[in-house]
Amino acid sequence: MKILLDTNIVLDLLMDRMPFADVAAELFSKVEDGTIIGYLCGTTITTVYYLAAKSVGAPGAQEEIKKLLSLFEVAPVNRHVLESALVAGFSDFEDAVVHEAACHVGAEAIVTRNQKDFRKSRIPVYSSEEMAKILASKK
Repeated sequence: MKILLDTNIVLDLLMDRMPFADVAAELFSKVEDGTIIGYLCGTTITTVYYLAAKSVGAPGAQEEIKKLLSLFEVAPVNRHVLESALVAGFSDFEDAVVHEAACHVGAEAIVTRNQKDFRKSRIPVYSSEEMAKILASKK
């Protein structure tokens, strides 16, 4: 199952944002053990780097990005994704880009804490808790 994790899920784990970090860690472990194929949007990688560099410096940020790239596939942001995002009907362009990148790689779902921002999604959108329950039920 191909799942794209939104930036907020990644930040929940990396910034240890409680109570969300635990279920984010559970989803990361599902990627690590191969239960799901995890994707991150290319913009997530740059956002994480920017925020990490501000708090732990560039070398620390590079280490975090290396870890993410060792676990996740990257949903690219190219001209097609950007043009599709412009006409996707989302109120937030960044969310539209994440959505279109997910569609571009054939993701079967997006996991986010901002489900309301993905009302126009053409693929299922779940909270991290919902996705964890779905994965647990498939055992």
